[in-house]
Amino acid sequence: MTQEMSAKEFIARRIALELKDGDVVNLGIGLPTLVPNYLPADVHLVLHSENGFLGMGPAPKEVPPVGKPRVVNAGGNPSSILPFGSTFDISMSFALMRGGHLDACVIGGMQVAENGDLANWMIPGKNVPGMGGAMDLAAGAKKLIVAMEHTSGSEKKILKQCSLPLTVKGRVAVLVTEMALFRFYDGKMVLEEYAPGVTVEEIRNATEGAFTVSDNLKEMVVSQVQH
Repeated sequence: MTQEMSAKEFIARRIALELKDGDVVNLGIGLPTLVPNYLPADVHLVLHSENGFLGMGPAPKEVPPVGKPRVVNAGGNPSSILPFGSTFDISMSFALMRGGHLDACVIGGMQVAENGDLANWMIPGKNVPGMGGAMDLAAGAKKLIVAMEHTSGSEKKILKQCSLPLTVKGRVAVLVTEMALFRFYDGKMVLEEYAPGVTVEEIRNATEGAFTVSDNLKEMVVSQVQH
């Protein structure tokens, strides 16, 4: 990570290089929504919104006043639909999610375990209505990418075992933090990339979960595009 960008921007820029042209992708709320800002020019995604449309576009510059028809994303924020996009009811949306029709899902995380378990829907000490479609997305997407900061202050978030209620078991394929990129193979976590200026020892000290170091370990390269 460089001094010129925040941890969240660094993570989003790296994840932008994980996605392929033509992928149908769901982006979770928060950090994952930054990813389209940094996609390479030759990568065009079809973005899925859990509340019922494909072809999600950027937030509109002008938002209709309250009481007028408007398009919102799954987080309730103003959005748009690109030309040739489509809308459908929630049952169709969840059929896409559960049926394995999403190429990838980028989702935030509260905790990730060394075997690929994810806990991301309960915030300790706060009332939440439920996990929404997080479980369906995490279980149904062909590739689950987790975007989260490596620690929360002094508290480690990459653990031997999640202490929060699970969203999904053993489904994380890629975990990107401001310190490292891990991939999961058969329930094993492998460090494949490290952030500029970060050592493997520093990553181990910030990680409770066990991981092996790839024979092809390399420094992380992030997208330099800014839309």
